[in-house]
Amino acid sequence: LTEDEEKFITSLPSDMHPMTALSTSVLALQPKSKFAKAYADGAHKSEYWKHTLEDVLDLTAKLPRVASLIYRTKYHDGRCAKPDSSLDYSANFSRMLGFTDPKFDELMRLYLTIHSDHEGGNVSAHATHLVGSALSDPYLSFSAGMNGLAGPLHGLANQEVLQWVVELQAEFDRR
Repeated sequence: LTEDEEKFITSLPSDMHPMTALSTSVLALQPKSKFAKAYADGAHKSEYWKHTLEDVLDLTAKLPRVASLIYRTKYHDGRCAKPDSSLDYSANFSRMLGFTDPKFDELMRLYLTIHSDHEGGNVSAHATHLVGSALSDPYLSFSAGMNGLAGPLHGLANQEVLQWVVELQAEFDRR
């Protein structure tokens, strides 16, 4: 991420939900879309996949930094470790989030693996596919999927269950 992109992400309102911040941040990266540029420059449709792949790889590489900046800004001091290319994807993400325990790295590895298997049977995957089918670039498509994920009948449900578990634990602690 550029310095300007990081400043933008860390300047989002502190009361903004992290999913809204993620969608907004991904949209802020969209002007660098290789697909959008190639399309505007008249690329032949047989070449679209190459530019789409470049965007997907770029976005996949940037997402851990984007998410960690949002997390560190929302819940901590806003300072975020720089990416470390000597670590794998999960360990690097864990460090940027502020965690250093190798057991947490393994937990993150499992968590990311479990959540990566979404081929189309849910709102976020469907929204991503649907928006992409209009030849929207991967930044726009991914942002649409994140907006679907933020709904209370999809990803927000996980947040609500965690809140319920915390409240249940507090209730048992009071007894």
